[in-house]
Order: sequence, then structure tokens, then C-alpha cells
Amino acid sequence: MNQKTNSQNSNASRKKSLLTVKDHHGKPVNFFRYHSLSLVTLGILLLWIILYAKSDPNKHGGAFFGNAIADWSGSVVFIIATKFLFEKGSAESRSPHERKHHPLLNFFRCHSLTIFLIITGLIWAGAYFRMDPLSKWGQVVGNIVSEWVQMLGLVLLTKHLIERHSKESH
Repeated sequence: MNQKTNSQNSNASRKKSLLTVKDHHGKPVNFFRYHSLSLVTLGILLLWIILYAKSDPNKHGGAFFGNAIADWSGSVVFIIATKFLFEKGSAESRSPHERKHHPLLNFFRCHSLTIFLIITGLIWAGAYFRMDPLSKWGQVVGNIVSEWVQMLGLVLLTKHLIERHSKESH
């Protein structure tokens, strides 16, 4: 009986260690809890993609699902990209730690969010211009391009403009 309990504890410990990551202080935390916003947002985006793929874009539901794909794509990018990328001076981004000895690398690091949005936006725009804009997926990709322009605009606008009583404006 004792051997069975040890085996169960060992299996539970292994499962727990597979789902555990360390936070920025080195303390173990549950992977799903630590990344729940990213994972749930990705799940919602996947749901919209599946629903749109099975729907008629000329009906209300299909039109909604297609637009939701673009909106939630932007949310996923903002949630994940702002964890790793920076835009110096933007309220929409964390402040980067500058490195004094490498001015070019410092520039790319300090503006990595804008650079990422420009490059991926150009990729989406290139895909859109090669598609029929009235096709089922052409409409979605057109909305994604619009979302990318909006995100880039917000990042750049929040570098110099403020909104009174907004948490992001200081």
C-alpha cells in the first residue's frame, strides 16, 4: 500500500513539475496560470478562425467571425509582443534597458515593437494585395492589415500624446 502511495505521489510530482515554470523572482508558478491571458486569448482566436472557416461570410455570423479574427489577432499580438518587445517612450510598452556600448543594437532593442509591427504589417499587406479583397479570407486579411496599422499608430501616438486620467498617460 505504501509503495502505491509513493508511486502516485511521484506521478503527481512529475505532472506538477511539467506544468511549473519560474517567475522573474525564480519562484515556481503554474504555467497555465502564469500565461493564462495569452493562452485564453489564443484559444478565443482559434475559436473565431474555426467558426469563420465553417460559416458563410455573407451572413451576419460569418461577417462577425471574420471581423473578430482581425480584432483578436491584434489582441494576441499586443499581449504577447509587449512581453518581449519595446518601444521607447510609448505608454503601450515597457521601458527597455539601454546598453551604452552598442548604439545600433540599442536602437533596435528600444524600437523592437515598432520594427516588429512594421515588418509583420508589410507581410500581411503583401498577402492582402495578392488576394481577391472580396474573397472570404481576403476580407479577413484586409481587416488584419487595418488592425496592424491601428496598433502601430497607437504605439507611435502614445509616445507623445496623452489622455487625461488614463492609466497609460503619465
